[in-house]
Amino acid sequence: MKKLILCATILFSGLTFAQDNGYFFGGFESNSQWLLDDEDLNFEAPEDQFRANNYFKLDYTLGKFTAGVQYEAYVPSALLGYAPVYDGENGIGTYYLNFKTKDLDVTGGYFYEQFGSGLLLRSWEDRQLGINSALKGIRVAFTPLDYLDITGVYGQQRNGFEVSDGTVQGIDTNIDISEALDMESFGLTFGASYVGRYQSTGTNDSIPSTVNAYGGRFDFTAGDFYGGIEANIKDPDVIANEGQISSNKLYDGTSMQVDLGYSRKGLGINGTFRRLENFVFYSDRLAEGNIYNQQLINYTPALTKQQDYMLTNIYVYNAQPRLVIESYDQRAGEVGTQFDLYYKFDKDSWFGKYKTKVAANFSYWAGLEAEYNIDNRWYEAEFIGKGPRLFRDYSIEVKNRWNKDWSSVVTFQNTIVDKGIVYGGPLGTEGDIQASIAVVEGTRKFEGGKSMRLVLQHLWSEEDRENWAAGVLEYNFNSRLAVYVADSWNYGGDDEIHYYSLGGSYSKGRTRLGLNYGRQRGGLICVGGVCRFVPENTGLTANLTVTF
Repeated sequence: MKKLILCATILFSGLTFAQDNGYFFGGFESNSQWLLDDEDLNFEAPEDQFRANNYFKLDYTLGKFTAGVQYEAYVPSALLGYAPVYDGENGIGTYYLNFKTKDLDVTGGYFYEQFGSGLLLRSWEDRQLGINSALKGIRVAFTPLDYLDITGVYGQQRNGFEVSDGTVQGIDTNIDISEALDMESFGLTFGASYVGRYQSTGTNDSIPSTVNAYGGRFDFTAGDFYGGIEANIKDPDVIANEGQISSNKLYDGTSMQVDLGYSRKGLGINGTFRRLENFVFYSDRLAEGNIYNQQLINYTPALTKQQDYMLTNIYVYNAQPRLVIESYDQRAGEVGTQFDLYYKFDKDSWFGKYKTKVAANFSYWAGLEAEYNIDNRWYEAEFIGKGPRLFRDYSIEVKNRWNKDWSSVVTFQNTIVDKGIVYGGPLGTEGDIQASIAVVEGTRKFEGGKSMRLVLQHLWSEEDRENWAAGVLEYNFNSRLAVYVADSWNYGGDDEIHYYSLGGSYSKGRTRLGLNYGRQRGGLICVGGVCRFVPENTGLTANLTVTF
């Protein structure tokens, strides 16, 4: 009740001084599911068969002030695969009051922020992943000069409808050196960040109450070339697993990311190298290792190509930045690289006549090569070394526009991934999964805004669940109404099974309703390189979004 009164006060305090330029905006989103028994999946619907995640966001702006509140309800239970802290809960999730001028931006309440690439700090929301890591406190951003900005944050991180035990503080500075020195032909920016976490240690004086992390970065552009490097270090801290501190031994952490690229009309090349050693940072030291990405301060997504199809998303990679010593599943972090190539044929060439575009990707990720001593709780890792391969992937995609009505996409992908990545188990003990995937997609446009899309896919593998075949047929009656039917058939193994789905969506104005019925394949669901595990299930799902 106190939260509701506080939010109402923040949101509507400006109404007393209402002017003509004040207005409301916001939206409502509801994602729900009715789960059903499925003997073929060996899935038994829980007692709370109906589950729903609901969000209502309302903002009000008046001159230099903006206020907002987000109400959330996960009743009677949250969707499968979401953090248990949300189950059966409802209430005010976030609220804020913001004041903004040309040089000053101040927010009180809940806010989102990112320093650099996010390796030190990123607070964000992704409803599909069940992540909302907003900080509750104060954020101040100051731009004293056109080429200089400074941002400071202080607060506690959201954890369900509560906040973390730890307090997060940080400061980030960026300076555009090329603008400061009036350099027109060369772009150079520099940034520096600090993030600290304070958390009481109780009676345990052997572990630190404050853990700090520091980082620096620079980015450049020179003609058609661009690049950047970011490096960070985290103070020694304990490591935890499943809510327990492993020992009072302290370990520091480091991260580095290097990006280089070349881009001109019709051609783009980009390469990324990243190394993470014991580089996870939580607002509660005991939250380390939780599978729901709750109370995670920093952002370490998998740097691999984000695929678009059902079968190309079966064997995906999940970043491995953690240190684990006191276990047979020993690990110290990850190191790897990713390369992207994009090419568009000149319009005067034969391929250019059909607007041919080619995109290729290669990525390789391995665990750090390290020596471990369990008795002394000690380890030493190489900078790169010859650590165990966790993931290797290459793919090529060709897009064509044959005429005004027909277009196509052809994709081939080859992947090798450690089984521990796919199923969340120990790494390097169960062997690898090797798979090749081919996809052919065709789209036909008709008069009156109608279109039809057909996708055929096949996955070849001798390990794990062997071969898959899949297809999607989608028909758009117009820009508002679309229907589809899809099926992924896992065959060749001991148990052959179809993961079918059918449904559609209808949009009108600022309202969209989507419905589908079918089976959900279990495993990793990833968005932007961040993943969550979902169990296999069958049911009817609905999605309703309204914006205003």
